[in-house]
Amino acid sequence: MNTEIRPLPKFEYYAPQSLEEAILLLEQNSPWAKLIAGGTDLLPLMKKRMILPRVLIDLSRIKEISFIDLRDSYLHIGAMTNLNEILGSEIVKEKAPILTEAISQLGCSGIRNRATIGGNLCNASPAADTAPPLLVLNASVRLRGPSGERSVPLTELFLGPGQTTLKPDVIMTEVIIPCKDGKSVFLKLGRRRGFTLSIVSAAVFAEIKQGRFERISIAIGAAAPTPLRCYATESALEGKTVTPENIERASLVVRNEVNPIDDVRASAAYRTEMASVLVKRALLKIAKEA
Repeated sequence: MNTEIRPLPKFEYYAPQSLEEAILLLEQNSPWAKLIAGGTDLLPLMKKRMILPRVLIDLSRIKEISFIDLRDSYLHIGAMTNLNEILGSEIVKEKAPILTEAISQLGCSGIRNRATIGGNLCNASPAADTAPPLLVLNASVRLRGPSGERSVPLTELFLGPGQTTLKPDVIMTEVIIPCKDGKSVFLKLGRRRGFTLSIVSAAVFAEIKQGRFERISIAIGAAAPTPLRCYATESALEGKTVTPENIERASLVVRNEVNPIDDVRASAAYRTEMASVLVKRALLKIAKEA
C-alpha cells in the first residue's frame, strides 16, 4: 500500500476580513479561486490532486457569517458556524432538533470543530448529513455576490455530486430554517456503529392532528445523485390516518424515488431497500411519539 504523504499543491492564499473583500477576491480570481471554510473536504481533495485551485480564499476570519440567531419564527445559522457550535446550541436543539440529531452522528468532535454547515452543504455530497434534515424543514440559504443578495430554497441548491447552482463569485452566508411544530426523526446507516459516512440516511418531519398526517416531509441521503426530497412518498401519506398499514405502503414508494449507485460501501439494491426500511422506522417512531 502506498503510504506516501503528498504535500498540498502550490496556491495563493487570502484571508479576507469581510464579505465584501471576499467577493472582490472571487471576482478578481475567477474561475481559478476556491473558497475554504473548515477545509475538511477541500484539503484532502487537493492532496489527492482531484481539485487544483490556484487561489484559496479563507472565510474563517469573516465573523459576520458565524452566528446562531432566532428572529421571529425563523432560525438563522451563519454559513461559517462550525458543527460543534450548532450541536451545542440550545436554540437549535429546541427549534430544529432533527438537525442536532444528524450532526451528533457526523464525524468526530475534531472534525465538527472544523467543519461548517455552509461547507457541508456547498460540498454537495449526496451523503451530506445536514442536507436531509434541512430539506424536510424547508430550509433556504442566503447567497451574496457582486449583484447583491438573494435567498434560494435548499431544494434548488444541489445539481449532482460535488455540483451546486452557486455561481463562482457567490458566497453562501446563512441557512434559514422556518420554525414549525411537529415531530422529527433522523436515521443513518453506516458500515460501523461509530462515526462514519452514510450508506443511506433518512429524515422525516411530520405534523399529526387527530390521528392523521396533516403535513409530512421526507428526505433521503446517499441514495441519489443529490440529497433527495421524496415527494411521492409524502403524497402517499398526507391526509392518511397514522396506522402501520399506511406507513408500510408509503415506505414502499420510496423504492421508486431513489436512484442510488453501487460503490465500495454498498450496492444500489441494498441502498434502495434500506432507504425504504429507514423511512418506515422513522415514521413508526414518530407515530409512537405522537
